[in-house]
Amino acid sequence: MSTSMPFTDPMDRNRFPVDEWALREVAYDPSDEGRTETIFAVGNGYLGMRGNSEEGRDAYAHGTFVNGFHETWAIRHAEEAYGFARTGQTIVNAPDAKVMKLYVDDEPLLLSSADLEHYERVLDFREGVLRRTIQWRTPAGKRVQVKSTRMVSFTQRHLAIMSIEITMLEGDAPIVVSSQILNRQDGKDEYDVRGSHAMGRGFDPRRASKFEGRVLEPQLDWYSDRRMILGYRTANSGMTLAVGADHSIVTDNAYEELNSSGADHAKKVYRVHAHEGRPITITKVAAYHTSRGAPVRELVDRVRRTLDRVRDHGVESFQVEQREWLDEFWKNSDVEIGGRPEIQQAVRWNLFQLAQASARADQLGVAAKGVSGSGYEGHYFWDTEVYVMPFLTYTAPHLARNLLRFRSTMLPAARERADELSQRGALYPWRTINGEEASAYYAAGTAQYHIDADIAYALVKYGWATGDADFLVRQGVDMLVETARMFADLGFWRNNGQRSFHIHGVTGPDEYTTVVNNNLFTNVMARFNLEQAALQVEAIQATDPEAYERLVERLALDEDEPREWHEAAERMCIPYDTALGIHPQDEHFLDRELWDLAATAPENKPLLLHYHPLVIYRFQVLKQADVVLALFLQGDQFSQEQKRADFEYYDPITTGDSTLSAVVQSIIAAEVGYHDMALDYFLKGLYVDLADLHGNTSDGVHVASTGGVWSALVYGFGGMRDYADDITFDPRLPLGWESLRFRVMLHGNRLEVTLRQDALELCVDGDDVEVGVRGQRYRVCAGAPVRVELHGQGDRIDGMVGTSPMIGGRRADGSVITAGVPEPPSEIAPPLVSS
Repeated sequence: MSTSMPFTDPMDRNRFPVDEWALREVAYDPSDEGRTETIFAVGNGYLGMRGNSEEGRDAYAHGTFVNGFHETWAIRHAEEAYGFARTGQTIVNAPDAKVMKLYVDDEPLLLSSADLEHYERVLDFREGVLRRTIQWRTPAGKRVQVKSTRMVSFTQRHLAIMSIEITMLEGDAPIVVSSQILNRQDGKDEYDVRGSHAMGRGFDPRRASKFEGRVLEPQLDWYSDRRMILGYRTANSGMTLAVGADHSIVTDNAYEELNSSGADHAKKVYRVHAHEGRPITITKVAAYHTSRGAPVRELVDRVRRTLDRVRDHGVESFQVEQREWLDEFWKNSDVEIGGRPEIQQAVRWNLFQLAQASARADQLGVAAKGVSGSGYEGHYFWDTEVYVMPFLTYTAPHLARNLLRFRSTMLPAARERADELSQRGALYPWRTINGEEASAYYAAGTAQYHIDADIAYALVKYGWATGDADFLVRQGVDMLVETARMFADLGFWRNNGQRSFHIHGVTGPDEYTTVVNNNLFTNVMARFNLEQAALQVEAIQATDPEAYERLVERLALDEDEPREWHEAAERMCIPYDTALGIHPQDEHFLDRELWDLAATAPENKPLLLHYHPLVIYRFQVLKQADVVLALFLQGDQFSQEQKRADFEYYDPITTGDSTLSAVVQSIIAAEVGYHDMALDYFLKGLYVDLADLHGNTSDGVHVASTGGVWSALVYGFGGMRDYADDITFDPRLPLGWESLRFRVMLHGNRLEVTLRQDALELCVDGDDVEVGVRGQRYRVCAGAPVRVELHGQGDRIDGMVGTSPMIGGRRADGSVITAGVPEPPSEIAPPLVSS
């Protein structure tokens, strides 16, 4: 339910001033440390470091995470049943190399109690560096300036570079810097009391489990004059990790060095006789390497090689590489908002998080929290394919290909899971790290069979946008075939006067309604999966007979299978209620009682934390957009009238308890004419983490929501649609915005789109691109921009400001929707490879 009001900036601008290219904090406040540790985290998709202070004490939750580095544990079901998930998987908080403790006159720097005369922390989106500057008046009355930097490299996957510069501004003093690597997962070093308490507060299934017993078994500890290395093996999963750090110091002050190491720590201590005005600069270079099977000593060698490269080339060269990488990233990915600097800042923060979650995932997945926190156990979900993949497909196709490659490597495990559930083909897990299903609650987990179709959808969209037929033929088609087989086997034929194909016992994206028959989202997406698999196989047969023969042999493909998939897709049951003129979310959804959201106390939200699932399942109430998401992903399969009627029905009963919901509601609200609601929902998605709108930003960035922000801008306000290889635009720029500019990559050509209130401007870097704008076709050529005059922003529904458009099948004016609406069209978009 949305209320449309004038925009109120949710950020405290006295503390977080507007800066279009950085997130800047100018006042220290420990009351929301969990949030700020997340929003100031740095990472590259492989390695992530939370925004903890260098001093290593005050923290909500210390965190250093490596993508895919996890421990396993036995899932204990109160009542076992065949096929239940057996092995839990949880990301491991890796040994922490961020720590550089500071003592002046033997007094430790503790931000929570320090007399800070100046404080500033800046996450720079163009340089990819976190900087902090403080001026501290010590208990003895001396003034000290402390500057620090932290960078996780986008070009060197395993590398982090940190520095600390200390200058006595008034007075001389003995200074000690203790640079450490700490295994906080098992070590006895102080673990912040507030953090450990906070991580256990209340029931919340979105948080990571706590391990029992030792997780990281020490295998090696070693140090020299400038280097220290620790090595570990996880107790159950058998994964290995090595972490090492090099140090250098530059100062005119006299100093001495001490070194030590043990099972859970390594230390490099500098004792400096500091004089006023003589800075001390310590640079720390850290490297992390992990493996599913390589011995620790091999990883130690890799750590040494990484550190040696930095020693040989110098830190500065890697800082230059970082800036160059980000220059290229922003050239392709930036979305510019004219005249709204506060929104611009938030947009760029969200886009920067996508880079930090995916840039060097390198054929690993993108976890729900990226590498910024331990929320959701570090698992990969369908969020990646639906919310993150569109951004990568159109801005960094090579990264999108990496994610598809990751799903391809999981295909054998998906085949095993399908067999375990008595299905043909492959069934991808709803949540996982290692490829096995890790969801102990099958009703809202394994039953989400739509994950197969989501992966197929992302694969096909990638092919249309890039023309990468090679990946399709060699790897992608296997995923399409095996997922189509699963749906063909999962569903069944019914003859009630007309033959139709049905899918029962599944859960859609809305986790407040589980194990239902003919969930609309699942059926619509499965229809796409089945049809595309058939078309791809037929196209390969027609264009590359040798590849087709290899495909038949590799997959034991029967020549009748594609015909069966065509027929199942053509006759797929798509629930539709002629009385209300809407698509029911599932076969019996409309039989349920409506939940009175207006009468639900705010303290009882989100519902999942306050009501037993059985209570929620009895009602018409949504955790997140379900039918509405189908209207977006398969928009060419619904008429405009159907989209509007469906949106009007489902919007008032959608709680928005999921961070995945607002951005999708924004896109469809813009398309069907609710422009004020579209902007309202967009802003809710934009500030999910920056303003901690869901109260759990402390557990990590909501990466899918950041991807949804891009989609809301490009698909929602930009009005882009990408059915088959046809790109069209029907833009709707929010009132009060001067302009919106973004870029999309199409078959290797960069199309720049600039939307103003009165015109859409298109220019291309590369070959000609043909697009549609509100029903007219335009060819955009290099050096010849196209300007399309716009008359209005499309349909706009007035008179709905501040109210929900419908309540339980009734419009706001009380009238019931009964008008007949055409059935969904049966056309399916053409394949990647045309015959």
